[in-house]
Amino acid sequence: MNKSGTLDAVDVVIVGLGAGGGPAAKVLSEAGYTVIGFDKGPWLRHEEHYSGDELKFQNRSYLWPDVKLMPRTVRSDVNSKARIFNFSPVPSNVGGGTSHMAGWTPRPRPSDFIFRSLHGDLHGASLADWPYRYEHLEPYLTKVEWEYGISGLTGAEKGAGFRSKPYPSAPLPPTRFGKAFYDACKKLDINAFPLPMSHITKDNALGREAINRTSFWNQYGDPTATRSSVATTFIPDAIKTGNFEVRANSFVKEVIVDDQGVAKGVIYVDEDGIEFRQEARVVILSLGSIESARLMLLSKSRRFPDGLANDSGLVGKNATFHEYIFAVGLFDKDFTDPLYGFTGNYQSGGSMEFYETDENRGHIGGGIIATTQIGQPINMIMPGKPSWGQAAKDSDRDFFNYSMKIGFILQDMPQESNRVDLDPDVKDMWGLPVARITNKPHINDTAMSRWQINKNVEILEAAGAIRTMPVYLGDEFTGNSCHQQGSVRMGVDPRKSVLNEWGQAHSAENVFVLDGAGFPTAMGVNPTLTIMAHSWRCADYIAKVYLKGRTEKTVLEPLKNLGRK
Repeated sequence: MNKSGTLDAVDVVIVGLGAGGGPAAKVLSEAGYTVIGFDKGPWLRHEEHYSGDELKFQNRSYLWPDVKLMPRTVRSDVNSKARIFNFSPVPSNVGGGTSHMAGWTPRPRPSDFIFRSLHGDLHGASLADWPYRYEHLEPYLTKVEWEYGISGLTGAEKGAGFRSKPYPSAPLPPTRFGKAFYDACKKLDINAFPLPMSHITKDNALGREAINRTSFWNQYGDPTATRSSVATTFIPDAIKTGNFEVRANSFVKEVIVDDQGVAKGVIYVDEDGIEFRQEARVVILSLGSIESARLMLLSKSRRFPDGLANDSGLVGKNATFHEYIFAVGLFDKDFTDPLYGFTGNYQSGGSMEFYETDENRGHIGGGIIATTQIGQPINMIMPGKPSWGQAAKDSDRDFFNYSMKIGFILQDMPQESNRVDLDPDVKDMWGLPVARITNKPHINDTAMSRWQINKNVEILEAAGAIRTMPVYLGDEFTGNSCHQQGSVRMGVDPRKSVLNEWGQAHSAENVFVLDGAGFPTAMGVNPTLTIMAHSWRCADYIAKVYLKGRTEKTVLEPLKNLGRK
């Protein structure tokens, strides 16, 4: 470092060390490049900081960002006043969302990559094909499943895309509520199977130890590393090379570019509040769809007065959020054995039966469903549950062990009006404008919600539930799934997209965005596996092509026999 606060240049800086940044750190450092990874949160260790403490993780939000220090605002349309709300919270720490996620890691379907070709224009939506297809990503899906650690039952999912290798770990055994789900699906002729999870099991091909100390996975850190996270897999792999450095508790406030639009590095604030300039040949943004868009909009310059690489005006637009909705079933405790949702695992069994479009349902698209426990003892999820007094105690005693939930990942349609921009009034702890999320469900989202949750009710009734409580999509997304896609869309036309097929900015060639921000459509599956595979694919390109001074285009073969009306 010299006296000006400018640090010696490295090959690559990565901003955000979650599902997008972790694979890139591993790939680039193993290729011999010098890499620095920034994360605005701490570097937590699973043995020291994580446990099954419900109050710590649920009620005191140990892993989620403090809304007083790092708020977001949300509104339903441009004419509404935004309010502060912890929308789509993702942990601010090394590992990002992989630190707290429940662990669902299903693959996307081939149809996800050609959604507009399959369905054409949808009024009010901005459907687009991806600039690559399933076959281009499949090798990287396999790499992640084996290097990260995914359990699953090979061949169990009907209609799945091809796979080049089986899962490295057998699936988790079914819980009691999982068995009830499987029995009900069998009655209804629904293809149900153990969903792929980032929880390894015994005798896995990776040689890793598998210990399950708590079933309370969602919002919790795993104290055993049985559930894979970026902080226990890709980050250690990168550090072993000697080419990678983690700078935790370091907030990146701006990407610096010259007058030609070439990124020179980043400006960041360390944990002591000291500002530095870190120069690099390549800048990778992987903060999550919301914060990547925000940082780009904050990074204004003479070349990019409206934000980094925002020549198209699309940075922040077409954001999608995957609302999690569900139905709860209650069972008669006098005639049903306890389901014991607190044992085993949070999720146990799911289906992709309703994933592909069937226009007889009144909507296009679909999503994954899964059966789960109803939450933790203090924070059980039961609509209408009394909140205090004897009635609350009776409800806990009578229903906690005699209930289950079937949830659904809503594949919301991209809309240009659903977006991330900078709030003109609210600032974060560093004095910078926070992300403002504008969102309103598309009519297709509402129709999909109602059809699928009604189907989930039917499955619960087939399982023996004596009462069901459906929860449908509301007038706004709440961000409750913590899934973020879109906002910095990939595409082949620079007028209609921000990035190309490698996550590379059209107008700032050494800037790459390697999280879910580039996804043109939301898919109907949890995005983490796809984000990691996408990051690995793009990082391979950076290491083997871009940093070697070359370019390469992905060849898309003409689509045939789509059957579109």
